[in-house]
Amino acid sequence: TTLFRSRGDMQKSLESITMALNSEDSETSHYAASVLRDELNDFRSNVQKMYTQMQQETETETECEEMLIDYMNRILSQKIFTTMEQTKYVNMLEEAAESLYQKNGARITADRYEGLCLKLLDLKKIPETEKWCMRLARQHGNALAAYTCRLKLYFTMGEKEKFFEVLQELKESDIIIDNETLELIRIFS
Repeated sequence: TTLFRSRGDMQKSLESITMALNSEDSETSHYAASVLRDELNDFRSNVQKMYTQMQQETETETECEEMLIDYMNRILSQKIFTTMEQTKYVNMLEEAAESLYQKNGARITADRYEGLCLKLLDLKKIPETEKWCMRLARQHGNALAAYTCRLKLYFTMGEKEKFFEVLQELKESDIIIDNETLELIRIFS
């Protein structure tokens, strides 16, 4: 199923549009605002279609959940919606992930988990974030994201003890720590 029109990948489009919105040229910024409105309307329409298809799938079909999760993760990461609308779509994203988890949890990659965890955390949905962080850790314990999501959660919660427990687990693992994780550790330590 093709979700994008000839304008190309929406994420790249949104990055360009955001830059153009800040242009000092009023014609450019007006055009960018118009394109952004159209892109967001396309997103809303595509999400609704996929969400409806997902609800009509059989108990073994996971294609719609997987497409919806990947598509929504890419766009919602741009943080271009109002808080109310972002919350609505993150709730739909979590619903799709829960459906996929129930049908075939093995299909949820570490990246999919991480995207959901970070979006839930952005909205300060702490219990939900913790639930998905724990699922990520159980299923992909050898992935950096299994540690970083919990570190970010405990950092946000101000839970120093849990933060340092996860940090110790990370140090004892063979996982290579990236710069973003090193910075988070430095700030919290």
